[in-house]
Amino acid sequence: MSEVNKTLDARNLSCPMPVLKSKKALKELEINQILEILATDPGSMADIPAWARTTGQEMVSAEERGPKDFRFLVRRLN
Repeated sequence: MSEVNKTLDARNLSCPMPVLKSKKALKELEINQILEILATDPGSMADIPAWARTTGQEMVSAEERGPKDFRFLVRRLN
């Protein structure tokens, strides 16, 4: 399992807030550190991986842990 360097609680936020807050939180990390994002918005399952891909970050994992319970790990690469 990857070591989490920072956790962002984006639960109960609707699109586009999880992505906007993730972008800000990722900037606070150093290269190769991992951001954990917790979300409840079903759109996050498409939005967070798309954001990571378009910004050149590594999507370590994206998992649905239950109804409206999503967890993402994103590694900062740039």
